[in-house]
Amino acid sequence: MRALTIIVAAPDPERLRGALTLAAAQAALGGRARLFLQLDAVALLRAPIAAPRDAGHKAAGLPSLEELLAEALSLGVALSACQSGMSLAGLSLADLPPGTEVTGPIALLQAQTEADRLIFA
Repeated sequence: MRALTIIVAAPDPERLRGALTLAAAQAALGGRARLFLQLDAVALLRAPIAAPRDAGHKAAGLPSLEELLAEALSLGVALSACQSGMSLAGLSLADLPPGTEVTGPIALLQAQTEADRLIFA
């Protein structure tokens, strides 16, 4: 199975929710999955991790954004935060979920192979 990297480029919690769902599905099927939060999207990782539509998702029997992130990480989804985005959001590595890698777009692209899928959320 081809590896999947999803770039979340906007500070929209519903885009992050969609990216996490897709990455978790990839990991559940045995594939490698990585989320890269770029620039302003990194602020979505500030605790407490929550989204305005969490209550609606919970009422429908779906996980909150924080629960979905924890589930994705437990499945082995790799989480990367843009170092410039961390600076913009005023976050340090200690502020991010455990295991989050700090990187930049150049390193992210260098790690891609021709067989990998790279999508934007």
